[in-house]
Amino acid sequence: MKQYLQLLRLPNLLFIAFVQFAMSEAVILPLLMTYGFDAGMSSSKLLLLILSTILIAAGGYVLNDYFDVKIDTINRPDKMIVGKTIPRASAMRYYQILTALGLLSGFILAFLVKSFSLGFIFLVVPGMLWFYSATYKRQFLTGNIIVAFASALSVLLPAILELAVLESQYGKLIFETPIPKQIYAWVGGFAVFAFFCTLLREIIKDAEDIAGDREMECHTLPIVWGIKKTKIIVYCLILLIVSGLLAVDFFLIDFSSSLTTRYLIFGLIIPFVCLGYLIFKAENARDFHQASTLSKFIMLLGVSYSFVFYFLQAQQYHFPIFHIFMVQ
Repeated sequence: MKQYLQLLRLPNLLFIAFVQFAMSEAVILPLLMTYGFDAGMSSSKLLLLILSTILIAAGGYVLNDYFDVKIDTINRPDKMIVGKTIPRASAMRYYQILTALGLLSGFILAFLVKSFSLGFIFLVVPGMLWFYSATYKRQFLTGNIIVAFASALSVLLPAILELAVLESQYGKLIFETPIPKQIYAWVGGFAVFAFFCTLLREIIKDAEDIAGDREMECHTLPIVWGIKKTKIIVYCLILLIVSGLLAVDFFLIDFSSSLTTRYLIFGLIIPFVCLGYLIFKAENARDFHQASTLSKFIMLLGVSYSFVFYFLQAQQYHFPIFHIFMVQ
């Protein structure tokens, strides 16, 4: 049983749940409260969204290990589970059960909110993850972009669900208000951040796994262009993300408080500088693994800004945080 749980990558699933909770309760909810709404989607619908998302993601992790048996034999033989302690046939059945449950949960949710778009997303994503694990992850940049897109989509799903709920309650009239634009602008911003951070991390992971990937004739960025050029690409992505964050703070975020700027500098820009230094010094798989871990932590810090956003919204529009206390 322990081996089956390890296949699921529980910390990653908890992170997905945290992200969707944060988007719903710390970004969408305060935006709705500024327009006089007391609550967003029901907790049962949010839980069903999180459940369906993490089940499909868990199935994707199992499937990835199923197809990566030979690569993992070289890259991480001590952590290998599929083909070692769990037979490949059992792993495939495990994947099928998890994905089927995720699809069922997603379709039930889509039916409840009468959203064809939501149902279509839950149908397409498992297929996308299958082709990623079977083929695309071994192609130049294609696999990296697919994983980054899936990560961004998981961030955006609460917004899609919330607007489907609002449309079922108020009809097309809701789209005559600024609410949909505000929700998609803010949650979309977090989704874009998740996309580039995930892309950055996937490239770093490819550098970490270069030995096994080369043996299996993969065409990842570090194999095709080499480690030196890959590092340059990573530096460019870091610079792009940092520049984007500063531009958004300067041109788009209009809170009177300087808290956002301080959070960006100390919570994101300085860690990104540290990440760049780790990449500069990286020479082996262990070094790149440390950089990959830091990139995941940076993404957590980025998503956690949602609670700073909630605080600043509550302060500016004078409503209680989580219906509990007021801020000055």
